[in-house]
Amino acid sequence: MSGLIISVSGLRGIVGETLTPDVAVRFVAAFASKMPSGPILVGRDGRSSGAMLSQAILSALRASGRECVDCDVIATPTLGVLVRDRNAAGAVQISASHNPPPYNGIKLFGPEGRVLDAGRGAAIRDAYFSGEAAWCSFDRIGMVHPCDDVHQAHLDKVLATVDVTAIRTAKHRVLLDSNHGAGGILGKRLLEALACDIVMVGETPDGHFSHVPEPTAENLQNIATRVKDENCSVGFCQDPDADRLALIDADGRYIGEEFTVALCVQHALRKWTRAKASETDPKSDAAIVINGATSGMSERLAADAGVQSHRSAVGEANVADKMIATKAIYGGEGNGGPIDPNVGYVRDSFVGMAQVLDLMTKTGRSLAMLADALPQLFIYKTKAEVSSDRLPKLFESLIAAHPDASADTGDGLRLAWNDKWLLVRGSNTEPIVRLIAEAETMQEAKRLCESAAKFL
Repeated sequence: MSGLIISVSGLRGIVGETLTPDVAVRFVAAFASKMPSGPILVGRDGRSSGAMLSQAILSALRASGRECVDCDVIATPTLGVLVRDRNAAGAVQISASHNPPPYNGIKLFGPEGRVLDAGRGAAIRDAYFSGEAAWCSFDRIGMVHPCDDVHQAHLDKVLATVDVTAIRTAKHRVLLDSNHGAGGILGKRLLEALACDIVMVGETPDGHFSHVPEPTAENLQNIATRVKDENCSVGFCQDPDADRLALIDADGRYIGEEFTVALCVQHALRKWTRAKASETDPKSDAAIVINGATSGMSERLAADAGVQSHRSAVGEANVADKMIATKAIYGGEGNGGPIDPNVGYVRDSFVGMAQVLDLMTKTGRSLAMLADALPQLFIYKTKAEVSSDRLPKLFESLIAAHPDASADTGDGLRLAWNDKWLLVRGSNTEPIVRLIAEAETMQEAKRLCESAAKFL
């Protein structure tokens, strides 16, 4: 899709075509008009268009009477931590995540240091469409302030979740591929703090991506080869704004993003189990939260530990909402986005790196051994062209065809059995429906999608 996409979580478009300085100014002016009093932070990933958009956005905020803090290049989860650390009213992150270089986008944060929930996001989206702004008089124009060290607060919080001494003793050799996005700055500091022997790839945050920015197996073939050739115990691969993390084992095998969350959940469950055994303030009603499209590996791990699992609608804000509501000890999305509430309610690749290393260290197992010991499940994904007005009838037919499944229509249609599930979900931006299934064999997952597609 090349058009400007505006949702409750922000916007995304092609710079100079659908995303112009004028669009950025009007969108951020609407944001400023709805936020509580206080300074607003502005950050960006490494894309070449980010500095230009940052200047436009800072001008819009100043013209709205806001004091601004220019964080320059900063990872998305780091910006979330900084909002709380600086008692800011909110933040604007300039990033198009894993989209190609012509794209950029805007992601909005509230004072809690997390992406805006659906209600507040919708209010700002509507304010943008109606042209709302709160421009100030000449004597109330805000100032822009620099930020001395944008990373330290986040680094401290991540390190507090792991056994730093044990990891430092292990002397892991690690490859970090930041692909010229925002993750290399803090990523290097984190791995240095953990005394890792680091092979850095794409450290400079200039947006000159060395490979397609989404960290999938196809896009990371050369990186996977290098992990093996460099004799690294693990390869960490970030997306441009560093809220997603893919894993590669010592043999150059792409472990993937779904496993990132599952391994981090396993790490959290181990800590919770130890705390419960020692009765040092355990949560007897502990829970984890994943979204409806995330692998059930985490659910099975939680069940084995006697911990509840909850499914939210797809989207980081929805996962965070349910985590807060259920007081979950952990959460995340299967696109490589672990969410540790002890750090912040934002997907976080740095949390993933530290906690995977901690898990490897504490168990004495390689990444390959840890991944192979997880519940073996297989996900199949496909899509088809379907207009949104046909979806209700499609959902009714699928529910009737599968009376043995539990049905949830909170976010599309999710049919669940004890050993498999199927998600049928319409796109918010295209006339298509996405079908995702998971089962104990790839054949069964594919069969679920194909049988559902017959109703289209």
